[in-house]
Amino acid sequence: MVMDLRSYDVICFGDEVPGVLAVISASREYLRRTKRYPRILLMSKASLQEGIGGHLVRGGLAYLDRSQISEELQQSLKLDIFGSPATIYKELLQKSGVKAIALDPRKASAALKEMLVQAGADLLSKVEIQSVTKAGQKIASITTSQGVVYAGKQFIDATVNAELAQAAGVRKLKGFETFGLPNSELPVTLVFETQGLSARALKEFDYIYLKRFTNLADAESQKFLLYAADKDAKLAEELRREMRDTKGNLKTLWAGNDYIDVRSPALSVAYHSFRGRKLSFSETGIILDEGNIAILPNERLSWNALLFAVTASEAEALARSGSKPTANMQREMLFITTWLKSLGASSVTYASELYIRHAGNVTGVVEPLTGAQMLLGGVPANEALATFSYHFDVRGGIQGIRDKATRLGWFKSLSFQHPIFNVGIRHALIKNVPNLAVVSPCSGFEGFACSVGRIVEFNAAVGQGVGIAAVNAILNNKNLADVSNREVRQVLAETGQLPKIFGTPNNGDAMLLAQFETLASSDAIA
Repeated sequence: MVMDLRSYDVICFGDEVPGVLAVISASREYLRRTKRYPRILLMSKASLQEGIGGHLVRGGLAYLDRSQISEELQQSLKLDIFGSPATIYKELLQKSGVKAIALDPRKASAALKEMLVQAGADLLSKVEIQSVTKAGQKIASITTSQGVVYAGKQFIDATVNAELAQAAGVRKLKGFETFGLPNSELPVTLVFETQGLSARALKEFDYIYLKRFTNLADAESQKFLLYAADKDAKLAEELRREMRDTKGNLKTLWAGNDYIDVRSPALSVAYHSFRGRKLSFSETGIILDEGNIAILPNERLSWNALLFAVTASEAEALARSGSKPTANMQREMLFITTWLKSLGASSVTYASELYIRHAGNVTGVVEPLTGAQMLLGGVPANEALATFSYHFDVRGGIQGIRDKATRLGWFKSLSFQHPIFNVGIRHALIKNVPNLAVVSPCSGFEGFACSVGRIVEFNAAVGQGVGIAAVNAILNNKNLADVSNREVRQVLAETGQLPKIFGTPNNGDAMLLAQFETLASSDAIA
């Protein structure tokens, strides 16, 4: 029997945006240095005919989480509103027509496809890994369920659950196992899109609900509010309180040029009252949360708002089965659709895949990255590939962390300033499988780091670096795991692609978080 063998220089498994940008970077760098195209393969479990770009495209997540730069920092360092992103990420946003926040999934898919075609990459859809063959510690090839063998020199895993890495024998911690909470996981979101409901109309509905729910004399509205609180008067009072800011003003939604930030639970109360389900995520495991909404052309609004609780095992199972929404999630969408149509939406459609925020983290990377290290400013400035700033965003919460903190005698706050840190690639490189990188929320993050490390804009900078590092490894006949940040930085500087570097240590918060992360992880090991 003749074995069907195909050979490549770089193989990426998974088509999340950072992985796609990694192989494009690899191709460009190889071409620059050798005047030839490398052999690149991008393979995915998904149907790439439905769009290329993982949860930003098939998951419909149009509201981008951008680097958070204070006005002071913008002025003092002459930075743009979102700082200084990786050049390849900026290029993708430009090609997709992004004004500030909203990424139209269709345009993003078309842009990524065009960039991949220019990079000479082969694309492979609906791939299931049957086995991984190793030569010593390195991955030699991937055999698919079709029996085809794909050999490669360097491998990149761009899946939320590090599926290729797991198949290659890399150990992955479940959920928040670094905190000793292996069953706890961040919720998943089913993103949906409405048409025919304008930003202006939504603003008016939000304002009407706010006015009525905060008016104790409005008996009918108070009845609806109590219904959403499942007759829990204390919760109803709490929800009312959350509808005003510290100065007592109504927290109306904020509409920017291409996005809407819902600032109060008024719309959530209206939906949960209609739904007849208590507005309590911890009790019910389903919530229409305060939404992040992207404004797209033709009165399309993309909502990142519908959260479903999952355990770590459920998140892993969902990722393995192609991130498809469950029957229960699809059933919830029927209620969402009815409610939104009553507000004037002409159509409501939901994404073909879920947005899975996090599904554990790999261990055994060259240099793990903790939340405390992010607060200390990340890698040294002379090694940095970019700078990123974002808050420790555990949307939906980490179940059991407060109880755990109390049990360990930690009574201080678990809220920390958001870090402004320099980006490297060493937390993505696998020590024991030295020709593999994991570029995703599943990289080697420890403690609170994964809550920032799951953001695409950050991972795009890592991906660009990993793509360049893979070429360095191939051309210098060395292991990917042995490529330094500094070597990659040198290429970015030489090619005029190095963004501004401005990591800023916050020693006070870093020390506190280091204490908590050490306390929680040593307890987890014990």
